[in-house]
Amino acid sequence: MARRLRTVGRDFTDSAPMRLVFAAEVSAPPDVVYRALADDVASWPSWFTAVTRATPTDGGAGREVRLRGGVRFRETIVATEPGSCYAYRVDETNAPGLRALLEEWRLTPEGSGTRVQWTFAADGTGLFRLVLSLGRAGVGRSFRDAVRRLDTRLAATTP
Repeated sequence: MARRLRTVGRDFTDSAPMRLVFAAEVSAPPDVVYRALADDVASWPSWFTAVTRATPTDGGAGREVRLRGGVRFRETIVATEPGSCYAYRVDETNAPGLRALLEEWRLTPEGSGTRVQWTFAADGTGLFRLVLSLGRAGVGRSFRDAVRRLDTRLAATTP
């Protein structure tokens, strides 16, 4: 059953009780990476293997995302800054213990490529925070693998 989460703004990336921040580099320029994140939502499962389905909603103002294991999110896009930032807040989920979640993808030029920084800002029950703390390394590995796959995908499709 879907539960409504607390509405948070972008400042939650600085104030969340749980913050996981990871970064990696890709060879594509920031505008190309941004388009893959924000404009090609349906392709996420092809490079982020934790995602099994991603669908834009509300004319692109939101997303519905399904993860491995059956977790579902209904999200609202809170930042669309082409070439530099893409962020979304989870409004509803079936994930137990979660109270608030905002994810932010920051893109900065790095040589001829892009530094991709992902912030996972969350609040939840004590058990949720413990599980997330214990799973930090796995979440980081999932992010790095996803960015590596995205880099390969973009290299194959970018002239």
